[in-house]
Amino acid sequence: MMRSFLFLLCASTAITGCGAPSNTAQTPATAEATTKTTRKDSSEAHPKSDQQSLTEHLDQFWEDQVALSPEYQTRLGRKTNYDRWDDRSPEADDRSIALLRTQLADLQTTFDRDSLSKEDRLNYDLFVRNTEDALARDVFRLQHYPLSQFRGIHTSIPVFLANFHRIDTIEDARAYIARVNAVDKVLDQAANALQLRLEAGFALPEFSYPLIADAAANARDGNAVRADFEKKITELDLDTEKTADLLSSFEEALSGPYAAGYTTFEARVRDMAQATTDTGNLGVARFDPDGSFYEALLRHYTTTDLTAEEIHDLGLNEVARIQDEMRIIMKSVNFEGSLEDFFVFMQTDKQFYLPDMDEGRQNYLDTARNYIEDFMPRLDELFTIRPQASVEVRRVEPFRERSAGKAFYSQPDERGTRPGYFYANLASMEDMPLYQLEALVYHEAIPGHHMQRALQIEQTDLPMFRRFGGTTAYTEGWGLYSELLPKEIGYYQDPYSDFGRLAMELWRAARLVVDTGLHHKGWSMGQAIAYLQQNTPNPKGDTVKAIERYIVYPGQATAYKIGMLQILALRTKAQAELGDQFDIRGFHDTILRAGPLPLDILEQQIDAWIASERA
Repeated sequence: MMRSFLFLLCASTAITGCGAPSNTAQTPATAEATTKTTRKDSSEAHPKSDQQSLTEHLDQFWEDQVALSPEYQTRLGRKTNYDRWDDRSPEADDRSIALLRTQLADLQTTFDRDSLSKEDRLNYDLFVRNTEDALARDVFRLQHYPLSQFRGIHTSIPVFLANFHRIDTIEDARAYIARVNAVDKVLDQAANALQLRLEAGFALPEFSYPLIADAAANARDGNAVRADFEKKITELDLDTEKTADLLSSFEEALSGPYAAGYTTFEARVRDMAQATTDTGNLGVARFDPDGSFYEALLRHYTTTDLTAEEIHDLGLNEVARIQDEMRIIMKSVNFEGSLEDFFVFMQTDKQFYLPDMDEGRQNYLDTARNYIEDFMPRLDELFTIRPQASVEVRRVEPFRERSAGKAFYSQPDERGTRPGYFYANLASMEDMPLYQLEALVYHEAIPGHHMQRALQIEQTDLPMFRRFGGTTAYTEGWGLYSELLPKEIGYYQDPYSDFGRLAMELWRAARLVVDTGLHHKGWSMGQAIAYLQQNTPNPKGDTVKAIERYIVYPGQATAYKIGMLQILALRTKAQAELGDQFDIRGFHDTILRAGPLPLDILEQQIDAWIASERA
């Protein structure tokens, strides 16, 4: 689990770039010192409202939260505490929660909400709502998994160092080595967090532990970290002696604390697997008898009051509707047989798959880049704004392919010096059909996550917690909406590619069914896998891996479809009320300029835009 305060910093899923849980070897004393290096003393940090605007006040709150996370500072492109990892001890969790409580009380005593401007009231309300949500979920702290086979510090260390730790000076290189030297302590804390939950009765499913251990074993040799460090050192153009000294210190750290940390972590996790026995039900209901934990997760991820039963029924209805649209495409390509037969055809016909070799993988990445380049000239038809940051297409690194999702996005940094990254998991080309690639690109890159997240970061008039915050239903709802949007201006000319779009939407609708099935209705893992295999065209490897993900990441998968449906409903409402005055560009700009919002507040923003357009 990401520490609670980070809810205010980043989107709550690794998919849009906030990544895996952080970890550090900091004592309370060093954590206190770290905080003092990045923010004012608390007695000076929060002057009264006549000396400081609400936005400045909230920005200081945000800085106080960032000060607790050296890793997040690095992700932002900063070099403060550049030699440290985050602290993942229970004491660190307590400190972050205490900070949130202090900030909430500070805000409510310093500012009179009713006297604020309309925009400031929105900022005030969002901060209060986000903070109260984080505090409410902290009640279930031990029920949250600190890491899993899906994501975690055990796989993110090499990725973090490669993607976020820049080496521009010799001091940066020494900080890199210091981080490698501390990996044993980092992974010890991670294993402690898993052990704590196991002993408290909140174990991961048995299948998860071997997958975590295998991923750790894959990262243990440090080859990816070595290649990254050597490349960055070479680019520094130091003299031979300094380069040799740095490489020697690095190799000592890599063969010592780094390798030892991974070896011990792997062994501890395999021991935990021996102490775990799965029952038929692997959902959170096994330790959530009254459903309150799952209810809190659904409220957090969907930002609605929809019950698990309502979400389950919504999923069933959407699955049926989308399948009917698929039958229309099936007839248009003159396929004879049932929809289930068509699914088998799409799963097995070689025309839809690239060869499972380096050439096929490169072809896949090149095709993805071509889709982005082809769509860019059409952006002005749908938006009046566009992001300054570029987006790059990358393959998921082989060492984390088994644990990573099918595709995901990592956002630019605070200064715009790092582009956004669209990652595709090409471990098995049989799981990456070409007919889904067009929709996948629109979701993860343009006009989806990159368009939304980069623009959000670039909205400098917003408080920092809104520029870098996240609401899953909004963010993933926009991503799914972005799969449909290109069809409305003439894309998906290939009917099989349009089928792929529907297949992606069907997948999100089916998630509503299986997530609530697993965590509310008591479905077994086999039942959930069978439902996906019977009702979607996705390959078997996809369905098994997806169910493994939904089991250890309860509730999150429900946000996508619910967010998309709300955006579509708001667009329909605006079109009905504005008629010929409706401008799709203004509608999209209004959504994106506001940054991620709970769905009810997003509706208020659109209502205000409708009123202004009428005026």
